[in-house]
Amino acid sequence: MPIHEFSVIATGLDPTDPAFERRFFEAGCEDAMVSFQRGHIIVEFAREAVSIIDALQSAQRDVERGGAVVERIEPDPLVSLSDMAERTGMTRQAITNYASGQRREDFPAPIARITSTSPLWDWAEAAAWFGQQGVLPGDDVVQARAVADANRELARHRRPLLVP
Repeated sequence: MPIHEFSVIATGLDPTDPAFERRFFEAGCEDAMVSFQRGHIIVEFAREAVSIIDALQSAQRDVERGGAVVERIEPDPLVSLSDMAERTGMTRQAITNYASGQRREDFPAPIARITSTSPLWDWAEAAAWFGQQGVLPGDDVVQARAVADANRELARHRRPLLVP
C-alpha cells in the first residue's frame, strides 16, 4: 500500500498537558509526529492506505478521537508562484512564464489577491493543469484534489463568520 504524507491542523487541546502526545498515539496516530506551533496542533502523517481519501478520512477520525478539532489539511491549497515551482520541480521563472501567458495562454487564473503583486492560485486547479502538461504525476494531482475536497468539507461544517 502507498504511503501518503500530509498534515492535519487542529485545535482544542492544551499542549502543556502531560498526556498531549500520548492522546494522539492512543487514538491511532502512531504514524504521525505531533507538534504545537503558532497556536495550532500540527499532526504530520505518513499514513499507509489504499488511497489518499482513505488516508485523509482515517487521519481526521483519529485526530478527533484524540480530542482535537480538525481545522484543515495541508499542504496548503493556496499557492504562490514559488510554491508551484517547489511542488512541480520547475524553476520559478518557468512558472512565471506560464502564469503570465508567455508559454501558454490556458494557465489557471489566480483566485486570491488577483490585483496584487503576490497572487495566489488554487493548488488543485493548478495541479490538474500541470498534470495535463505531463509535469506532475497523476498521484500528485489526485492528492491535490483530495486535500481541496477535504478542506471544503471541513469548511462546510464550521459556523459562518457573519450571522444575519
